Amino acid sequence: MTDEGDSLGEPPVTHARGRQGQAPDGQRSGPGTGDAGGASMNGTSPQDSAGPRGAAATGPAAGEAGASAPSAGGAAEANASGAAPGAPAKKAKKKGRSFWKELPILIVVALILTLVIKTYAIQAFYIPSGSMQNTLAIGDRVLVNKVVYDTRSIHRGDIVVFSGDGSWNPGTLPASSNVIAKFGASVASMFGFARDQNDYIKRVIGVPGDHVACCDAENRVTVNGVPLNEKSYLFPGDSPSENRFSVTVPADSLWVMGDHRDVSWDSRGHRYGYPGGGSIPESAVVGRAFIVIWPLSKWAVLPIPATFQQPALTASASGQSSRERSAQEAAAVADAGGPVHPSSPAAPLALGFAGAVPLTLLQRKLRTSARRRFRR
Repeated sequence: MTDEGDSLGEPPVTHARGRQGQAPDGQRSGPGTGDAGGASMNGTSPQDSAGPRGAAATGPAAGEAGASAPSAGGAAEANASGAAPGAPAKKAKKKGRSFWKELPILIVVALILTLVIKTYAIQAFYIPSGSMQNTLAIGDRVLVNKVVYDTRSIHRGDIVVFSGDGSWNPGTLPASSNVIAKFGASVASMFGFARDQNDYIKRVIGVPGDHVACCDAENRVTVNGVPLNEKSYLFPGDSPSENRFSVTVPADSLWVMGDHRDVSWDSRGHRYGYPGGGSIPESAVVGRAFIVIWPLSKWAVLPIPATFQQPALTASASGQSSRERSAQEAAAVADAGGPVHPSSPAAPLALGFAGAVPLTLLQRKLRTSARRRFRR
């Protein structure tokens, strides 16, 4: 409450000094008394008596002033305690309502961004088998970059996720490469209606035109006659390959192998009776696995091993003829290269919400600005 309100809240005080000998109803106290007598009894002169009357007369005026002042003070108090706080409170309430109105928009935008990211940019995959140990263990989750090969070619040493439809699973038609069809399949997978997926994860050993063979005099895999030093990523105790082979990778294809060679059913095990002679089409590659995100204790980037950086590997193999395949396929290896499974979209979802917040704020700002211009 203001200082004016505190002082104006006290009732006005009036002072009426009446004559002691004055009879009620304006009658004189006696026939012998007059104005002068009355005045002498009160010890005041007629001029003095006018003073009190003047004071009394001015009392109502003062009262009116007092009455008007508190009303002004009340208005001030109302403005101070009612109108002023009322406006922010109303604004805060409106702001609260606005948040709940914006929340559904935020969620929808985040889900759309999640689907876009998951379909075309980054996706998490769960490792179900030991064919890539010790680089990737059972239960690991990796992020796969789906756009990297739009800016560069597939390199030897890359760890790739690819679809086996039409190659390692010849009875299944490959998924459509149409952009809209991919998005539709991603939406279906979000709600549990995706078709069975035959995605695998392996390391690229040979690219189109490469001659890949095993083994040289020191039992090493060679690419274009250059031996690979694979100790940094092979499973401890594994040899580069128990199966002897010599292949030239067809055009637009890749030769892939697991890091746990003794149990990996890879290109070596699909040489006969499969399209491509064990190679997979480049078009079947989903993307490059570039980081292990789970468990946190195994968080690590997945680089290209140094042995694949040898300049001699780039030598052209176009002049080399395909060697005759052996009459019998080597002994079958254990099938521990089962399809990898898409993991929960936690990473794309987090990225979706991270992108949805600024987009939602931007559209809100644009909408508010447009509304203001319209009102003008």
